[in-house]
Amino acid sequence: MKSSSMKISEADETGSMYTKLCRGCRLCMKGAKLVLFVTGACARDCFYCPLSEARKGRDDVYANERRVLSDEDVIAEAKRMRALGTGITGGEPLLKLERTLHYIRLLKAKFGDRHHIHLYTGIAPPDSILKRLRDAGLDEIRFHPPVEDWDRFRETSFFHALKRSKGLGMDAGVEIPSIRPVPQMAEAVREAGGFLNVNELEFSDTNSAALKKKGYRLRDDISNAVLGSEKTGHEIVLNNIAYTRYCSSRFKDAVQLRERLKRIARHTARPFDEISADGTIIYGEIEGNITDALRILKGSNIPRRMYRSYGGRIETAWWLLEETGGLCAVARCSIVERYPLDNGLVVERIPLRSSGSGDSE
Repeated sequence: MKSSSMKISEADETGSMYTKLCRGCRLCMKGAKLVLFVTGACARDCFYCPLSEARKGRDDVYANERRVLSDEDVIAEAKRMRALGTGITGGEPLLKLERTLHYIRLLKAKFGDRHHIHLYTGIAPPDSILKRLRDAGLDEIRFHPPVEDWDRFRETSFFHALKRSKGLGMDAGVEIPSIRPVPQMAEAVREAGGFLNVNELEFSDTNSAALKKKGYRLRDDISNAVLGSEKTGHEIVLNNIAYTRYCSSRFKDAVQLRERLKRIARHTARPFDEISADGTIIYGEIEGNITDALRILKGSNIPRRMYRSYGGRIETAWWLLEETGGLCAVARCSIVERYPLDNGLVVERIPLRSSGSGDSE
């Protein structure tokens, strides 16, 4: 069994509270896990499900934010971020069992046994399926039982699946949203030798109506976190300190996502890209009269690696827009900040004056 020696008994600056981290969580903290979304199909209808309309119920595959159309897309995305592991999620991955097994084998064959793979499921699979998952190379499995099973967890098929997964040599645990205390489940998980992950409950576009109907309210300081969920999560951890972890909304946004973006940026940034503290990239963009702009760049003896032409635009170091005279006089210039992904989301675009002074409009 793989385990971590890291022990922390208080909440960090992001509100995350943890004691012993399973390897899947440790790699997520580093932003080193590829997120492989294998399907949006799911037989359950959890009121708190945050899955977006673009993915919910749709049988599509995504590697991080990249739509997957072939095995090469998965491998390319893993290589781009130099992933040390993969988290398989959905929807419900086990509704597409053969597809899930295929991706586990694909990733293990390409990156080796050290590439750690964990899987989330809301199904308690029989022993035969658990063995197939283990034999394909799955390292860790996280069960998500329905709310009605939380207080009788020991009596459910999830408890058997948890124990059987451990017996097969996989790391195994339960992962649930922080809604209320779960003393019976926590004790059963401890008895089975598993871990318990508790996530801060969050509002999303798809679950907000259901959450409001049940009386949940937003925290004042965070846009999408549910009031009281963090307090409940911390209490669960403190009462089960040896094997439980609480993951806050802030932690997922401020640490997991940021570290993943920084990792991608470090391995994909062009020589002229500046990487921000949040993992975005910043560069200059030239549009319009790129013929004259290219003439100016070449005439200024700017190294060719410091700019690239993409048909109707040129991308270059942002500071070259200000230091290379005449660029913004002959073409439209902007400083762009975006996610380090193919056609990544633009965070900010600052147009520069045509005088080339660098002052924003």
